[in-house]
Amino acid sequence: MKLGLIVLPLIFLSPLQVVGETLNLTPTTTTEWKAVYGRIEARDRVPARVRIGGTVVALNVTEGDVVSEGELIATVIDDKLTFQLSALEARKGAQAAQLANAETELARGEQLLKQGVSTVQRLDGLRTQVEVLKGQIASIEAEIELIRQTQDEGRVLAPAGGRVLDVPVSTGAVVMPGEPVALISVGGIFLRLAVPERHAAMLQEGAEIRIEGVAGVQSGRLIKVYPLIENGRVIADVDVQGAPDRFVDARVLVRLPMQEREALFVPVSALISNSGLDFVQVETDAGPTLRSVVPGQRSKTDQGEVVEILTGLSAGDRIVTDPVAGAGHE
Repeated sequence: MKLGLIVLPLIFLSPLQVVGETLNLTPTTTTEWKAVYGRIEARDRVPARVRIGGTVVALNVTEGDVVSEGELIATVIDDKLTFQLSALEARKGAQAAQLANAETELARGEQLLKQGVSTVQRLDGLRTQVEVLKGQIASIEAEIELIRQTQDEGRVLAPAGGRVLDVPVSTGAVVMPGEPVALISVGGIFLRLAVPERHAAMLQEGAEIRIEGVAGVQSGRLIKVYPLIENGRVIADVDVQGAPDRFVDARVLVRLPMQEREALFVPVSALISNSGLDFVQVETDAGPTLRSVVPGQRSKTDQGEVVEILTGLSAGDRIVTDPVAGAGHE
């Protein structure tokens, strides 16, 4: 009998009064996000093309390299140009010899004319011959300069600074004029999205976008929504500041703001978990009571971590944010 008298008071004392701060529950405007995949694309893809046909004798870049504008990418040599240059140099030498001989004849003719032995017509013919040879030599020199310029065009330079995306040729390959030897990404990158058309009306240019990639969570801005729907999807572009361009055409997870709604949030500390169920302690006129709730997604705010309550609570409820003991079930 004494043992029963001791245990009985302990049973009645188990539901203690709750001590903690209370919060008047009010609806909060929240944004619903739609998860889609976006593709990292280069703003411009500029090919570095060869201007002459020939053989690639040197290739200075590979995929992934960063190049600056005017940097040497590859060297192409056409052996025929070397032979043409040699032939022109030989012709120039022959013409130079003829010119030297013609100038000697002209000087002799001028001396003979002074002595009255030669005629003016003969001297004019010698002068004309000298001028013709000089013109032929100048023409050969222009052809030589043209060949040398053509040889110099075998140096393939980067048209702009950026990252090399593709190098479709290799050393020793034969290329034709206009064929690309490298594809360069320039002007930065952006994200291209393909969103189901049922969400087209919800996309607003200028809206903030959340991007989850290898660099963590970043923010971007929706800069353009294209009016043409392709295969049931709306194409949109997202501007991302400071995004890495290491991988172009990579897919990243993007969250788009779809619509705003009213939701009820409580601090995570207000949740009480017991036997697989979640409860929130509510202050009522009859005293504190535990109310079963269905929590949703958690998020972080300036006041701390909060959780959305899907069902179980109503606006105006007074909840205990930091319960320290149990209460009766409602």
